[in-house]
Amino acid sequence: MNPVTFSILAIVGVAVGGLVIGGIRIRKIGLGSAGVMFVGILAGHWGATLDHDVAEFAKEFGLVLFVFTIGLQLGPGIVQLWKDQGLVLNGLAVGVVVMGVLLVLMFHSIIDLPALAAGGLFSGATTNTPSLGAAQQAAATVAEEGTDFGMLASAYAVAYPGGILGIIATMLIMKSMFKIDIDAEAKSAASQSGGQFEPIVRRCIEVDNEHLSERKFGDIPGVEETGVRVSRIKRGDSLTVDPATDQTVLHAGDVILVVGTEAGLDRFEPLIGKPSDFDLMEYSSNACHRRIVVTDPQVINKTLRDLSLDLIYNATITRIIRSGVEMPGRGSSRLQYGDVLHVVSDEESLDRVAKLLGNSLKAINETQFAPVFLGVFVGVVVGMIPISIPGVPFPVKLGLAGGPLIAAIVFSLLGKVGKFVWHIPFSANLALRELGIIMFLASAGLSAGKTFFSVALTSQGLLWMLAGLVITMVPLLIVGLVGRLVFKVNFLTLCGVIAGSMTDPPALAFANTLSDSSACATGYAAVYPLTMVMRIVAAQTIIYILFA
Repeated sequence: MNPVTFSILAIVGVAVGGLVIGGIRIRKIGLGSAGVMFVGILAGHWGATLDHDVAEFAKEFGLVLFVFTIGLQLGPGIVQLWKDQGLVLNGLAVGVVVMGVLLVLMFHSIIDLPALAAGGLFSGATTNTPSLGAAQQAAATVAEEGTDFGMLASAYAVAYPGGILGIIATMLIMKSMFKIDIDAEAKSAASQSGGQFEPIVRRCIEVDNEHLSERKFGDIPGVEETGVRVSRIKRGDSLTVDPATDQTVLHAGDVILVVGTEAGLDRFEPLIGKPSDFDLMEYSSNACHRRIVVTDPQVINKTLRDLSLDLIYNATITRIIRSGVEMPGRGSSRLQYGDVLHVVSDEESLDRVAKLLGNSLKAINETQFAPVFLGVFVGVVVGMIPISIPGVPFPVKLGLAGGPLIAAIVFSLLGKVGKFVWHIPFSANLALRELGIIMFLASAGLSAGKTFFSVALTSQGLLWMLAGLVITMVPLLIVGLVGRLVFKVNFLTLCGVIAGSMTDPPALAFANTLSDSSACATGYAAVYPLTMVMRIVAAQTIIYILFA
């Protein structure tokens, strides 16, 4: 059979078997996508071999898809997490790396672990492939001529599967130890991120402040600060209701309908008048309401003040719905692709506003692949850029995992560049992400299966495997206890930090099966860049110390 054809069949077969096994849940816990790797190891052991080039492409391209889609979806949330807990979370991740290095050096002394095996064990137990490459580079410069470098790869292969299991076991131990309620943690994570916005409500207020006569609503002090928007107005004794904007001039006796948070309305109401018994929503009205979706690239990243909808179209945006969260429509609010705007005006003006903003349901549900591939291209290039660090003889690189992740975060924050819009519908994002991690795990498992059992079943291999589990789990458990008990980090975020501190996609895939919350992936991406650089430097440092 053609090697490429056989490789495709092997990857697909392993994916099917792994997903079936990963779908088996015991006490609501299953391996999820991580099951693909272990089926791959068994298949590789039983003789399923991949064409080398196909295996490398499937593994690396799958990893690129996985990390890029994570960064693209979670970019804004990651930045917010950096602002709120960045120092704490990255500090915990650094602690994991440092303790891993110390344990490797300890095992070198206690069990007479060879220097090359120590480097491979560190990379395998912490499931970081780029650090293995860094260790091999360092060893090539300091080892004697004729040294067999196969021990590096053997130690890595033995420790890698145990590293994945150790990370997953750590999460489960912590879940049991702290008696975690996953649903409660998901709600808590949502309230700490984008879900902290108060609900948006309506209120009718009668204007009785004489000082506001002949003053435009938008000129009233505190409008922008409180986030209150006006949408309708009833003049004096009139029985009709008209649309209102920031340009609407108020008079004593007018009744206005304002929209905002309870706290914002409570602050704003005393400035202009008192609550009114009139419900303007029940009156015959020229004011119409429509939900309009932002899909035109020309308005992305523009503020509501820049668009001047009140001046040009006599329209008011009362609220913005973004990723399921309602926010007040402030003048400083910048529009993002896919925002749903609540707009109030007359029918003709609403049609003009809809044309300006795009309002294309077809566009919002389509995946534009040109921006995706451009982003991946930029990410791969970024990952290849050497970064010089003082004291390290070799420049480090973010690689095919770190570069695309950083690029995706940046592009998600930019929103668009020219006509390229970085938006993927959630279902498409999830599909690409799962496809990527499955390709990665199937290829990695099949490649590792060739030598795993032949090394692992020897006395030396078993000793290395046990040492690898200690290197994996002890730092994670310590950091997990500190993060939860001292810094009160959300459990799902902490699971993401644990997976990110190991730069381990399979562990993240498992963590994502615990809840639909994005907290795990956000925590993972928040610590990944720093951790990746540190692990590369740490692997080189171990080799230099042990060969000194």
